[in-house]
Amino acid sequence: MSELSLAGVRVGFRNAERKQESWLAPLERRCLAWLAERMPAAVGPDHLTLLGFAALLMAGVCYAAAEQWPPALLLVNVCLAVNWFGDSLDGTLARHRKRQRPRYGFYVDHMVDSFGALFLIGGLALSGLASERVAAALLVSYFLLSINSYLATYTRGTFQLSFWKFSPTEVRILLAIGNAVALRNPHVTVFGHTLRFFDVGGVIAAAVMAVVLIVSVAQNTRALYREEKI
Repeated sequence: MSELSLAGVRVGFRNAERKQESWLAPLERRCLAWLAERMPAAVGPDHLTLLGFAALLMAGVCYAAAEQWPPALLLVNVCLAVNWFGDSLDGTLARHRKRQRPRYGFYVDHMVDSFGALFLIGGLALSGLASERVAAALLVSYFLLSINSYLATYTRGTFQLSFWKFSPTEVRILLAIGNAVALRNPHVTVFGHTLRFFDVGGVIAAAVMAVVLIVSVAQNTRALYREEKI
């Protein structure tokens, strides 16, 4: 427990319990621990955070370039791999070296994720591979799910890193597969209509996030109501 002084009032800060129950979580934890043990001393958690952010920025640029040069979709996959390395390893490295800054880390990491999502999905919209409406639906769904997660972290003391066995790691893998498919077949036929592959995938992804959001909000609301009965 650490304390923050606001206008002369000392407010307690409670570290939230991290819940990571995705399909790849056990393997990912072992891999990140191995990498943290071998990371050069000159490389710190902040360096990794910046690396992950830069990777998402470049992924958005590559998406935007894909309209003129489709192989840029494969460069997006490289950027996603670099983003996983930086974004997933920064916290692990801080914990491994016992140099944690919970409030700073939580705030900076998730603001970086928010801007990164904006650049990534914005680049997808500029690429012409997905319509602007589908891209906007994806971004709004992501932001709402993130807001729900952050509020639940504050009110319930648990930071949910995965939903229904899916975490950002699994999402990156699915997106990378989608990029490879879109490079070969940018359009698909659905019920006799030719549609953009990323429009179909984006609508499905936004719908899934909406369902996850509704279920999570209902669960958190019920739990908080029971914990604070009048």
